[in-house]
Amino acid sequence: MKRTIMLTAATAVAALTLAACGGGSDPTKAADAGATGGSASSTITVGSADFSESQLLGEIYAGALKAKGVDVKTRPNIGSREVYLKALQDKSIDIVPEYTGSLLTFLKGNSQNNDPNSVYTALKTALPADLVALDKSTAEDKNSLVVTKDVAAKFSLKSIADLKAKEGEITVAAPPEFQSRAQGMPGLKSQYDITLKELRPLKGKAIVDALLGGQAQVGLIFSTDPSIVTNGFITLEDPKLLFGSDNVVPLVRKDKVNDTVTAALNAVSAKLDTPTLADLVKQVDVDKKDASAVAKDFLGKNSLG
Repeated sequence: MKRTIMLTAATAVAALTLAACGGGSDPTKAADAGATGGSASSTITVGSADFSESQLLGEIYAGALKAKGVDVKTRPNIGSREVYLKALQDKSIDIVPEYTGSLLTFLKGNSQNNDPNSVYTALKTALPADLVALDKSTAEDKNSLVVTKDVAAKFSLKSIADLKAKEGEITVAAPPEFQSRAQGMPGLKSQYDITLKELRPLKGKAIVDALLGGQAQVGLIFSTDPSIVTNGFITLEDPKLLFGSDNVVPLVRKDKVNDTVTAALNAVSAKLDTPTLADLVKQVDVDKKDASAVAKDFLGKNSLG
């Protein structure tokens, strides 16, 4: 799943300044060999970060562009945000899947914006002059609170706000830092006036096991984690945006933006929502399908490829 490194604005500027330096021996530098049709300058290279969801999104973007006749190469598994932003700025790659809230935090430090449109607008303003964010999708990969279907029925849960009525009976399984972070117990209190019975400090699969075993009624899980689809968990709505906004968005070099690229990638964003993305990630991570095959199937079903 998506892993973000929340850096200060100064660190982000330093990373982007480094990117401007380029570097002839950079391992992310795209090679001319392998381009098919057209010159290297007309070829668009789609990169992705070092986790499966980003690689899947990169394959989807590449497939949508190929369907419009664009000459495309892919460079999957480039690395962290620091590395692929450098690759964008030294023209090793031209497009990469990004996340609005995480990228904004990387560039500007912690933001008070939570609303998806406000975050997106702030991001477009914060981007370096040579980069453009095309249309964001409604798909998000961010923290979420989930419950089993049985617990949802027992406590009549649809929203985080619904936890208030049974707060004294509910244990949440989450990483230890949930106890003190603004997007944890303090946020539940300040945003929803909810004080849960207990925090069970767990991580990863242990959170899923606690939900299935009844040791916790609520779990903190990334919104596109395959375990949600696999186990039929219910994601509680977050009307007060405690967990902010982190919409999937194509980040593109400005010199590669044209009507064809914009139309193809915006059409992808229009078809991506969180449940759809979660199912696609599940096919790759759990069902062990090839990301390019999953991308091709998605594009075909949505008349995008």
